[in-house]
Amino acid sequence: MYVCVCQAVTDRQIREAAQGGARTLKDLRRDLGVTRDCGRCASCAHECLQEANQCQGRAGKQMLQAA
Repeated sequence: MYVCVCQAVTDRQIREAAQGGARTLKDLRRDLGVTRDCGRCASCAHECLQEANQCQGRAGKQMLQAA
């Protein structure tokens, strides 16, 4: 789904940015251009980023527990 229409950024791109180390909206703005124009995407982009980071955290914990 498109999160930032102005820059044509999708939720998938945000998840990939999170995997690449993005942790804040500032990171997304630098890497993808999110919130650069109108800013209406800020809350949705932030939510997508938080979800992606939480999923990574859970996956990391599961890997550690399995080892």
